[in-house]
Amino acid sequence: MVELGGSATMENTNGNIVSVKQGEPTLVPPAEETEKGLYFLSNLDQNIAVIVRTIYCFKSDEKGNEKAGEVIKDALRKVLVHYYPLAGRLTISAEGKLIVDCTGEGAVFVEAEANCNMEEIGDITKPDPDTLGKLVYDIPGAKNILEMPPLVAQVTKFQCGGFVLGLCMNHCMFDGIGAMEFVNSWGETARGLPLAIPPFTDRTILKGRIPPKIEYLHQEFAEIEDKSRTCDLYKDELLYRSFCFDAEKLEKLKKMAMKDGSLDKCTTFEAISAFVWRARTRALNMLPDQETKLLFAVDGRPKFNPPLPKGYFGNGIVLTNSICQAGELLEKPFSHGVGLIQDAIKMVTDSYMRSAIDYFEVTRARPSLSSTLLITTWSRLSFHTTDFGWGEPVLSGPVALPEKEVILFLSHGTERKSINVLLGLPASAMKTFQELVQV
Repeated sequence: MVELGGSATMENTNGNIVSVKQGEPTLVPPAEETEKGLYFLSNLDQNIAVIVRTIYCFKSDEKGNEKAGEVIKDALRKVLVHYYPLAGRLTISAEGKLIVDCTGEGAVFVEAEANCNMEEIGDITKPDPDTLGKLVYDIPGAKNILEMPPLVAQVTKFQCGGFVLGLCMNHCMFDGIGAMEFVNSWGETARGLPLAIPPFTDRTILKGRIPPKIEYLHQEFAEIEDKSRTCDLYKDELLYRSFCFDAEKLEKLKKMAMKDGSLDKCTTFEAISAFVWRARTRALNMLPDQETKLLFAVDGRPKFNPPLPKGYFGNGIVLTNSICQAGELLEKPFSHGVGLIQDAIKMVTDSYMRSAIDYFEVTRARPSLSSTLLITTWSRLSFHTTDFGWGEPVLSGPVALPEKEVILFLSHGTERKSINVLLGLPASAMKTFQELVQV
């Protein structure tokens, strides 16, 4: 745990010790008086209340980093006027659900200095909680999310004139699209521009129905028995790796899916998801009769009827799922796995999403991750466009994967046509996975 105003050390790729000295954390309240009181979070927000840590690396040839902290902090004050719930604190409502108490006390902000150049922190394309974790600020002694403000920011200056903005944000405040719109609005504010997409803050449009109407099975919540004892494998050391699928490799996967003629179309997401689901299932050595579940988020914004308003500040994603036996997934043609994913996407309609909202209202269930792969896609999010006045980030990405069952897709390369697949696996399984992904 990093102490208040403490320093943290990390070893870079050359084995040199890099130290990050953190200043005293301060509270940044909104620049003007904002609405007070309790702010409703929908059932889609309740389900994913995890802390997401991301970093953005900036470096400009024309502009040093002396004023970086000041500029970003000042812009935060102003953007919080629009995004005022981020200046509040999470609490539990009378119904026993998460809700924001809009106290206006502010986001936590820390300035830090590193004793090296930004290039020396190593490869940020793979999640590395030990190294990259020094570039975000964790609240000392916080035992749960209620003790963590919804937004914590750290600006770390490097000797080369570059700086890193590290963010800890609670997923219950927004999904990837909402987070991206917020960070880009913050950048626009820093550059003295009006917000391109002002937030739509009323989440009551996603309230559950009275009485609740559960019309689907909602197997995303199903608990699967771990017959294959994969949990034992996870006692082994976890290795994190990133695998790059370039445009050519992605095209090859799509052709592979269409080869037997059973599918008439196949998207990049469907092909790569089916491919990594199969490879991971084989690498974990699941028994043929072991049920395996694939979970992934679908953007519900355009699928609601009417669609969610532009700038909806909250979670507009819903989890959908495919469940089948490991033997079926591995022995049937590749097109079968792709078809299962296509069916899961088709399932997401307005009535399915409203049924999921009502399901949570009645059961308060959390999606189960036993014998599950959860795919999170950031490849369609334009985090790389964030500009605080130092140009777009030279690099941006996650600090760590939230759970061992999570695989992350990130866009990669200057054209952003490639996809980086990030995952953690037990050492023994990682070796097999690496061999299997050499398409």
